[in-house]
Amino acid sequence: MTATSGGRLRRVPTAAEQAEGWRAPGQDAGWLNPFLERFLLKLLVRKELRVRYRGSVLGMVWSYVKPAVQFMVFYLAMGVFLELNKGTPAYAVYLFSGIVVVNLFGEVFGNATRSITGNAALVSKIYMPNQLFPWASMLVALVHFLPQLLVLVIGALVNGWLPSPTAAVAFLLGMLILLVFTMGLGMLTAALNAAFRDVENFVDLIIMVATWLSPVLYRIDMVQRQIDGTIWWWLYQLNPLTIVVQLFHTAFWRYSSPVVDEIASGVPGSETLATPGEPFGLWWAGLLIAAVVFVLGTIVFERSKRRFAQEL
Repeated sequence: MTATSGGRLRRVPTAAEQAEGWRAPGQDAGWLNPFLERFLLKLLVRKELRVRYRGSVLGMVWSYVKPAVQFMVFYLAMGVFLELNKGTPAYAVYLFSGIVVVNLFGEVFGNATRSITGNAALVSKIYMPNQLFPWASMLVALVHFLPQLLVLVIGALVNGWLPSPTAAVAFLLGMLILLVFTMGLGMLTAALNAAFRDVENFVDLIIMVATWLSPVLYRIDMVQRQIDGTIWWWLYQLNPLTIVVQLFHTAFWRYSSPVVDEIASGVPGSETLATPGEPFGLWWAGLLIAAVVFVLGTIVFERSKRRFAQEL
């Protein structure tokens, strides 16, 4: 036993208990909690999925319905009405490979931001490692991402895509950058949202803008023709979402058929993000930015978590 600053006695784990992973009440392993508390994390993921689809008739089918409707609207508006499908081979694959990226970004970012306030009863009444809440939000988003990924793979196969080492590396790099970057942002905004509820409204705006400020609906060479040579062009290229979308295009669209590969390589400006590091573009810059954001988000979250119960 040991005395605290208030004169109360607190039991300190013995050396044997510490070796077995025991910790004093109120203490945790910080950013390692999602890895050390896997059982609690699994329970939270199950709880989130059950709450989300409680009373729903379609249930997980919504994971297909929502992106399908979103794809059809964008394809009609951009592909048919604005005729982008005429200048972009396999435009359906190009479009959907970008949609799955922004959908995953939006769900992880939005859900992580609301993870603390949405679990106010648990945060304020019992002790749990608070880092588990945004991480559970990410895992729930990945559950919804898998059906969309399956549809993307099928669509790419129909258009002549064949799995390759290049596609696999581009996909894995894109996923790594996206999840690290988004979790960093999510932990940062989750901590801020516990004190200022306006944050979640700003996050909704960011998610909406991100769809249009990334080469999801249009080719990146269209952007280059408008702002090439300016600081905005460099900022656009260094946007982690731009890098991730381009990596997904490399994985599923660019090499989906010889025609796509030939035309893409001949489009002025299409090689910009592929220099250096062809064909993976500025992956190193995206990974560096993602790591910095993740560290920043983790630090802010760790310093803020002790006030969550009072703020909620």
